[in-house]
Amino acid sequence: MKALLDQNLSYRLVDVFWGRFPGSGHVRDHGLSSGDDELIWSLAKDDGFFIVTKDGDFLARALVRGHPPQVVQVCLGNASTARIAEVLLANLGAIEQFVVHGRESVFLIRG
Repeated sequence: MKALLDQNLSYRLVDVFWGRFPGSGHVRDHGLSSGDDELIWSLAKDDGFFIVTKDGDFLARALVRGHPPQVVQVCLGNASTARIAEVLLANLGAIEQFVVHGRESVFLIRG
């Protein structure tokens, strides 16, 4: 599995995931910076990504459709990229367990 970061998260956060989830990327790497949720969902599903986002729309989509793809919802409000990176790094083990076991559609991260 690999992470696909949504447009509402900095592309610099890809580095947080790369060591544990090689092949991770940002939507801009795939020409999806426009934020079309359906295209992002399809890319993630077809190419084996889980979505990392601050956007509640993916949470709703995951609850209705299930998975794949799985969704990691970052619930930090207006936080700096450094703070988001810190919280993601602190939760990488839990994110890995969430993705590997694949039983749930959504993983919420609070700061």
